[in-house]
Amino acid sequence: MDKVIEKKRFSKKNILMFAGILIVVCLAGYGYSLSLNKVYKADADKLTVSKVAFGDFEDVVLLNATVVPLTSVIVSSSEGGTVAEIFTENGASVVKGTPLLRIANPNALSAYTSSETSIIEQINQLRKLRLDLEQNQRVMKQDMMVIENSLRTASRKYKIDSTLFAKKVITREEFNTSNQDYEYYKDRRAILKQAMDQESQSRKMQLNQIDFSIGRMDESLESIRQNIENMTIKAPVSGRLSSYDPVIGKSYGANEMLGKIDVMQGYKLQAGVDEYYINRVKEGQRANCEINGKNYQLLVRKVIPEVTSGQFQIELVFDGKSADELRRGLSLQTKLTLSDNSKSLMLPQGQFFQSTGGNWVYVVKDGQAKKRNIKVGRKNYLYYEIMEGLQKDEEVITSSYDQFNQYDIIQISK
Repeated sequence: MDKVIEKKRFSKKNILMFAGILIVVCLAGYGYSLSLNKVYKADADKLTVSKVAFGDFEDVVLLNATVVPLTSVIVSSSEGGTVAEIFTENGASVVKGTPLLRIANPNALSAYTSSETSIIEQINQLRKLRLDLEQNQRVMKQDMMVIENSLRTASRKYKIDSTLFAKKVITREEFNTSNQDYEYYKDRRAILKQAMDQESQSRKMQLNQIDFSIGRMDESLESIRQNIENMTIKAPVSGRLSSYDPVIGKSYGANEMLGKIDVMQGYKLQAGVDEYYINRVKEGQRANCEINGKNYQLLVRKVIPEVTSGQFQIELVFDGKSADELRRGLSLQTKLTLSDNSKSLMLPQGQFFQSTGGNWVYVVKDGQAKKRNIKVGRKNYLYYEIMEGLQKDEEVITSSYDQFNQYDIIQISK
């Protein structure tokens, strides 16, 4: 009879090993549970707690706008050079044509002078050619006068000799001589007249070309003289000189700005707007500012979409009469309206947004604050519009989360 040996399913060693694994798994689960419920203790005095409100959400942006003239004209030099003389100072009121400063550029001046001399010589040569053509015309006219006079004499003699020859008073030889002289001067006049007609057409074309060339050279000469004169920079318009800081010996490049002239015909505002609003700011939107306790209405006239240092620029003009107290450089706090007011849940702005991007907040209840996901819509200078995740009168920590944003629960102690 065969002996049946029963195989043990678990050894003592295996049982101990499985028990150890189970303990490790339990401890890991417990640790994970603790990590999900990490608690940070914070003093109430070091937190800002704000209440969620429901009301009219003002869709506005608060801007720091600067007063600038409505129109400014840049002053520049068409030629580069160094400042040789200064005739007026920054802030001065000037009229159109007032000398401001003189630029010295010896190389450019020498080139202009050389070009001017060369053009004058060419003009003189063309004028001499004109005189020669006119002299030639006078000579041909004089020759024609001599020939016509000789032709008249020959014609009279031919007529007389014809009568005398018919009466046999003179010989045929004498008659033939008169006839020959008459025909000679008649042919010579015809040839000279043809030459004069051809010369007249040619002379007319040459004179037109000479006049055109002289005209172009006169324009070039005037341009050169104007460039020399432009080394004395003059006010292009009447107004107040600004951004003007020349120093004797200071170098400027061609067309480099020397200053501005503010045309005193009113003012506008310039302001930088956070790039967050770049798709929401349009021309024609309304704004307002307060000056000495009086409110003034504004309109967005221009939006400059280039973003620099996180901002883009806009220009605003007064809708109606502007304040008399306006001066260049004055800073005014301005409210730009993006859309009409609407009823919304609102949470006061705070530094929490830098930590969460508006995706979640700590909601306070019974001395504790717990994380909760939210959805933020628009924002203005005071509030964020809450689309989801919060209810009216709930309290939220709105101060910075930098010290505890890795914790799930904030225990608030008074």
